[in-house]
Amino acid sequence: MFLRSTIALLCSAAPVLADGHAAATAQALSYGPRPAYLIDQMSPSPLKDELAACIGQTPQRSKFSIGHRGAPLLFPEHTAISNIAAAQMGAGILECDVTFTQDHELVCRHAQNDLHTTTDILLTDLASTCVTPFTPAAGDEDATAECRTSELTLDQFMTLTPKMDAANASATSADDYVNGGVADWRTTLYSTASAGLLTHADSIALFDSLGADFTPELKSPSVDMPHSGFSQEDYAQKLVDEYKAAGIDPSRVWAQSFNLTDVQYWIENEPEFGAQAVYLVDHYDLDGWDPMDPATWPEPMATYAEMGVQYIAPPLWVLVTTDDAGDIVPSVWAQEASAAGLNIITWTLERSGPLATGGGWYFQSISQATDNDGVYFEVLDALAQDVGVVGVFSDWPATTTFYANCMGLD
Repeated sequence: MFLRSTIALLCSAAPVLADGHAAATAQALSYGPRPAYLIDQMSPSPLKDELAACIGQTPQRSKFSIGHRGAPLLFPEHTAISNIAAAQMGAGILECDVTFTQDHELVCRHAQNDLHTTTDILLTDLASTCVTPFTPAAGDEDATAECRTSELTLDQFMTLTPKMDAANASATSADDYVNGGVADWRTTLYSTASAGLLTHADSIALFDSLGADFTPELKSPSVDMPHSGFSQEDYAQKLVDEYKAAGIDPSRVWAQSFNLTDVQYWIENEPEFGAQAVYLVDHYDLDGWDPMDPATWPEPMATYAEMGVQYIAPPLWVLVTTDDAGDIVPSVWAQEASAAGLNIITWTLERSGPLATGGGWYFQSISQATDNDGVYFEVLDALAQDVGVVGVFSDWPATTTFYANCMGLD
């Protein structure tokens, strides 16, 4: 799978992969200009001074820094170039969100039904496979479409061109829908066929060659399961089997799922992989749920540890709040998770764009303290030092790598 033409072409052209594994792992890492820019934006504080003193440090790879779908702040998510960029920024762990095709091959997509926003499918003959054809905007109705990997064979999927995840809701043509709607702080510069779509097996080979570890997420299917005889258990098992086939040590894999049943399956049936399986906690979707009020929680935090779950991963806003002085501090939920002995990973830093207006969904619990881009480092410091997270997903891993290196985190 890994030697498909687009990936082979990319690898032969990129110095990071030109000489195989040794060249990839020996590459010089780079923070680029963004960490220094964010430090400059910070309000005066001891933290700002400490970070500023690290600007000349030599970048080192860190497992604290996790590439969220690669580096999708600028590169199309779940592509080879996006993950190469993340690795060059020192991300020690890279992510493939895993879904499946019509022929039950595993591929990297954030959702089984996102092809209409992440690829050019609506501009190709494969548009005929979309479960909801493109419908233009009219009156008060937005433009719509829905296209799924489960409607394509693997070979068909690999013919698509990846692009920045976006769609123009006011579009009156498929071209306007596909090529519009990108946030003004992102770019379409790298939305080309050479970006390189990835199968899950491709991602394993690529990430290994880059010297990074793995955090695949088993995505919820958009189709009823079992799908043509392919059960949820088959799906969860196939994810693990592809690491086994590649000879990857289970200690390098953090398999994730929002479905607690998937995590329990790995714990019970693949205990070496289950030991680091990550439950992506989605309590924030429950009516009335409050990270500051244990009475609203579906079960005590210790319940997960009793199930054998060792890692949990909520969004970053769940873990922090502000105190009376306006400082960023751990939420009650975060304190209880730590008290239960759970390892905490969180998501997603640098997915919010500029922070001058509060940071949106990811910063909702501390919006009153979020008024400039320097808050990216302030919340990162609170997560690392006060909450005690062991890893942070980021859409631009250089920031998290820089912080980890400066603070001596692995």
